[in-house]
Amino acid sequence: MKVFEKAPAKINLSLDVLYKRADGFHEVEMVMTMVDLADRIEMQELPRDTIIISSQAGYIPLDEKNLAFQAARLIKERYEVRQGVYIHLDKKIPVSAGLAGGSSDAAATLRGLNKLWKLGIGTEELQRLGAELGSDVPFCVTGGTALARGRGEKLEPIESPPQCWVVLAKPPINVSTSEIYGKLKASEIKNHPSTACVLDAIREKRFDELCARLGNVLEEVTLDLYPEVKQLKEVMVRLGADGVLMSGSGPTVFGLVSKEAKVPRIYNGLRGFCKDVYAVRLLT
Repeated sequence: MKVFEKAPAKINLSLDVLYKRADGFHEVEMVMTMVDLADRIEMQELPRDTIIISSQAGYIPLDEKNLAFQAARLIKERYEVRQGVYIHLDKKIPVSAGLAGGSSDAAATLRGLNKLWKLGIGTEELQRLGAELGSDVPFCVTGGTALARGRGEKLEPIESPPQCWVVLAKPPINVSTSEIYGKLKASEIKNHPSTACVLDAIREKRFDELCARLGNVLEEVTLDLYPEVKQLKEVMVRLGADGVLMSGSGPTVFGLVSKEAKVPRIYNGLRGFCKDVYAVRLLT
């Protein structure tokens, strides 16, 4: 038996850090949604009790460092599954990009193995398992659009943003999320995005207002460390994207675009700066 799962990328329409918690994590408030750029995960039972991962991408680990491997191991141990599994990752989402590619792969693995092994695990329990793997995994279990609090695991589903095109561009660098959060001084953040205004714009389907309210407090750290990300933002604005923001801890920058006619110009202009450029739609 085989199971196939889609693992879409996420973007942050708003990312605020409220304070650093006693447990070392940061208390966040984020609005996240998914875009139609996705990895595809194939899972197949194996007769022996082992986990094997393969991928066409030569740049990802295929052992316990891989979040999909960790997800399979967690579900096997927690539910005492003695069956083995072969997992193939067809990677489309760039790695270390601020798009939650690894987290989405882990979430898809949890969903897929729940089906493959007929475990009957409910959504909330899958999200709790996901929280043990990473802060973005619970959101990726269900996808859609959500307000996330805590360290990202406290989720409140919300309605979808106004439909639009999304142009994603990742410069040829990798950014460590832990490094960016480690350099962030939460008590010194001067400009917090207004999560409430972002939520209002989404609820009222006001595209222009949403673009005006995009915000990410991690930009001040990443853009200082990696000037190419700042340059990419400036280029995207200059090319005519309606709303531009860095996703997650970066380095991917996305532009929201309401008119399809503008997309080719923005896409082609960005290809002069980096090869990882994608024009996709929001997943609504």
